[in-house]
Amino acid sequence: MILFVRDLTVIDFSYLCGMRGMLGESYIVDVELHGDLDDVSMVLDFSNVKKVIKKAIDQLVDHKLALPAQSAALQSGISASTHVLRFESQRGVIQMAAPEQAVVAIPAAKIDEHSVSDYLQQCIKPLLPANVKKLVLSLRAEQSSGFYYHYSHGLKKHDGNCQRIAHGHRSTIQIYSDNMLSPRLNKYWCERWQDIYLGTAEDLCQPEQLQHLTADNDGYNFRYQAAQGWFELTMPKQHCEIVSCDTTVECLAEYIAAELKQLDSTKQYKVVAYEGVGKGAVAFS
Repeated sequence: MILFVRDLTVIDFSYLCGMRGMLGESYIVDVELHGDLDDVSMVLDFSNVKKVIKKAIDQLVDHKLALPAQSAALQSGISASTHVLRFESQRGVIQMAAPEQAVVAIPAAKIDEHSVSDYLQQCIKPLLPANVKKLVLSLRAEQSSGFYYHYSHGLKKHDGNCQRIAHGHRSTIQIYSDNMLSPRLNKYWCERWQDIYLGTAEDLCQPEQLQHLTADNDGYNFRYQAAQGWFELTMPKQHCEIVSCDTTVECLAEYIAAELKQLDSTKQYKVVAYEGVGKGAVAFS
């Protein structure tokens, strides 16, 4: 017997890639449970699928930075509950210091939907009752015929896991110019923010202000204190865009709309910005 749940949840996280650097990603999760019926004629109660599996996914990977633990490009260690890492990508060196819960090490040479689903299955299967013989998690990106970009960020003022300095999303965007969808502007912004780290200007710091990292004098250095602890990050400049606002989806939609208005004040703009799958904000200028 197979029990299935489509669209159980969405994992929003970032990961390190040898070629592309740090990428924000959003995976939709589908679940299959293979097993025998229990004493109430179920493989597993649907409510427990959410309570057990979704909760575990959220705790294991969601809103974290995923590390390819078997990659030679990665140096990683933990000291006094702080995870310190260095990653040499083709886009430059990335460093981060953060509380342990902001990072997940995936036992693979690269991060993709297969290595993440394998890791989750290995961690979650022991949590299920004995009648469940096999757990299959399928991860997939949102199907879209439009434009999208991968971005990473951190929201130090957030009281949840969004405060982590390196988590992200795969997001679509729709920009309207004078009430007409503009493929040209959508393409421009998705190319501009392809595989981007969006940093808030007030989080920038001088190299000597970093406590755990060796500063990159040719890159951007970020630090902040949040409810979960102390965060630091160094990123290559070509990997970032620095904005004057917080990087909530509301502020990013307004930021894009304002930038468009500066380029051509004669037109009216509508920006529909997404934060991952099925949620976002709309701004006008």
